[in-house]
Amino acid sequence: MRERIRFAWITVAVLGTMVWGCAAGPGEQDQLLQTRDAVWRAWFANDTQVLGKLVPKDAIVISAGEEKWKNQADVFRSAAEFRAGGGKLIRLEFPRTQIQRFADVAVVYTEYVLETEVGGKRSLDSGRATEIFVFRRGEWVNAGWHTDSRK
Repeated sequence: MRERIRFAWITVAVLGTMVWGCAAGPGEQDQLLQTRDAVWRAWFANDTQVLGKLVPKDAIVISAGEEKWKNQADVFRSAAEFRAGGGKLIRLEFPRTQIQRFADVAVVYTEYVLETEVGGKRSLDSGRATEIFVFRRGEWVNAGWHTDSRK
């Protein structure tokens, strides 16, 4: 289950998030971070409508401790499995974030902390994520990410 939780991702209107080094203006940074938050929360909620909009079919996902790289279908499947198992998100924080912007591509480096509950048992997980966002048709989409975890 921890691998599935680490598989999770995405976007924040975060309290305490620190952003450095982004060539984009403040409004663009906010839009990007809101998209990141929306993707993470959509995964935990198994919100396939939001995931379908923000995680493209050509996404590539590398999760800590998992051999297989994943795609959009795997993202949908793992989100559904998390929710079907009674999983819910209790807390999601991004205590440190750094952004690099290259035209229509942004690389978001993040430390995350999340608390989940499955079957009445709470778990705390933390780690790092590197996420790739692409500006397509007027909005940011999460084209891929790589997570690791802290033990």
